[in-house]
Amino acid sequence: MKWPVLLLLPLTLAACKEEVANRPEPVAMTREAIGYYCQMDLLEHPGPKAQVHLDGLENPIFFSQVRDAIAYQRMPEQSHAITAVYVNDMAAAASWDQPGAENWIDATAAHYVIGSDATGGMEAPELVPFLHAKDAGAFAAQHGGRVIRLTEVADADVLSAVPIVTLSENDRAEEDDFEARLKKLSHKRQN
Repeated sequence: MKWPVLLLLPLTLAACKEEVANRPEPVAMTREAIGYYCQMDLLEHPGPKAQVHLDGLENPIFFSQVRDAIAYQRMPEQSHAITAVYVNDMAAAASWDQPGAENWIDATAAHYVIGSDATGGMEAPELVPFLHAKDAGAFAAQHGGRVIRLTEVADADVLSAVPIVTLSENDRAEEDDFEARLKKLSHKRQN
């Protein structure tokens, strides 16, 4: 009974080795990198980013927020199989506003702070990734939240609607002024 198992062991190890060899490496984020959902320049937005590599595609797709990449990973609409997901290690980031272009870690290896006061590049709650649990714990101690692993992230944490941010009095006044000017321009065009 042991002989068939021993004969299959080299085949199993070869398959694992091939899977690791085919796993794409992370790509440095450049000015050309734009967010998959927002289609905006990623370098103009604060907070951690993510990149998702798809089978058969040469370049990864980037996300303005880690939350969005994990949501993408869990949705059934992808046209290609996901071969790798990388996120910024925020312990290696220069700052929240400069999360880094090359400090990528495997999303499955990361420790995430969830429920903190940090919002990502699109102003939604963020899952803040760190390679080491101690760095994630220090961030959580300063910003609130708790440390979890990717397997513990609930679908509701990444797929639920984000509350609309209430505008401050000053922002509301600017919005009202802008709307009034637009109406005035529209009215002029109609006459």
